[in-house]
Amino acid sequence: MRKQIAAANWKMNCTYQQGEQLLNDILGAGPVLSEQQEVVFAVPFPYLIMANSEVAEEKNYFVAAQNCYNKKSGAYTGEVSAEILHSIHIKYCVLGHSERREYFQESHQMLAEKVDLCLENDITPIFCCGEPLPIREEGSQNSYVETQLKESLFHLSEEAMARIVIAYEPIWAIGTGKTASAAQAQEMHAHIRGVLAAQFGQELADKVSILYGGSVKAANAKEIFAGPDVDGGLVGGASLVAEEFLAIIKALK
Repeated sequence: MRKQIAAANWKMNCTYQQGEQLLNDILGAGPVLSEQQEVVFAVPFPYLIMANSEVAEEKNYFVAAQNCYNKKSGAYTGEVSAEILHSIHIKYCVLGHSERREYFQESHQMLAEKVDLCLENDITPIFCCGEPLPIREEGSQNSYVETQLKESLFHLSEEAMARIVIAYEPIWAIGTGKTASAAQAQEMHAHIRGVLAAQFGQELADKVSILYGGSVKAANAKEIFAGPDVDGGLVGGASLVAEEFLAIIKALK
C-alpha cells in the first residue's frame, strides 16, 4: 500500500511559542501510526530545528520545509538551500505551492531545479500542482496539470520519480466559495496517476502518493481520503487547530 500522509502546511502562521504549543497538543494526543501512515509538519524556516526535535521520538512523524532555493549556494540573501535543509535533517520540502507560483512567479524550470537539488540532498519533494478557476471553467484542467508535471518532473529517472510525493491543489476551490467534491478530487488524482503511468509505467505510478490540497477539514477528510487514488492531504488552515488536524490524521486510510 502507498504511504498515506497527513501534511500540515502552516504557511506564514504561528509565532514560535504558538507553534511549539500546537505541536505539543497534536503530538500529545496523536494516534499511533501504521507502517504506511505518516504525518508531516511544514513549518516556517525558523521553527524547523525545534519541530524536528519535537517529533524525534515519534514514529512516522516528520518535518518539512515550505520551500527551498533553486541554487546550491551563493549570494542569494534571504534564501535557503536544500543543502542547508539537509544539514539540519529535514526529510520533506514542499515545492511549487500555488501561492509561490502566483506571488513569486516560480516557473516550471525553477521547480525542476529545486526538485533535483532536494533529491541530491536526500529530501523528499512534495510537489504541488493544480489549476486556477478560469482553467477549470473552460474544462482544460487535465492538460494544465499534465503540463505542470511534464515540465518539472519528466526529466527524472524512474528511481528518482519514485521518491516524489505529489499534492494536487484545486486552486479554483480555495477561497472562491466553490467546493471541490470528493468525486472531483478522485477524478484528478486518477488523471495524475495516469499521466505518471504513461511516462514512467503503471508499476511506478501505483507507488506514488498523491495528496489532496483543497481545503481539507475534519468534516470532509474521511470522504475525500476514501478515493482510491487519494493518499492523504496537504492541509492548510485546519492544520492550525489541534483538534481539527488530529481528526484529519485519524481519517487516513
